[in-house]
Amino acid sequence: MKIEADTTVCIGAGMCALTVPEVFDQNEEDGIVVLLQSEPPAEMEEAVRRAVKLCPSGALKAV
Repeated sequence: MKIEADTTVCIGAGMCALTVPEVFDQNEEDGIVVLLQSEPPAEMEEAVRRAVKLCPSGALKAV
């Protein structure tokens, strides 16, 4: 699985960072998503997909 984060769409809600802090973080200045792992391990797939669904702006994509 690969993760893509569109920082131009992100509104800084932080649901991703709260759901999977090993994969997502937030920029301290504006709260925009920071992708820590673009290819997280298979055991994190379910949690990452949950974070993608919880993203209110649709800035995240799992492929």
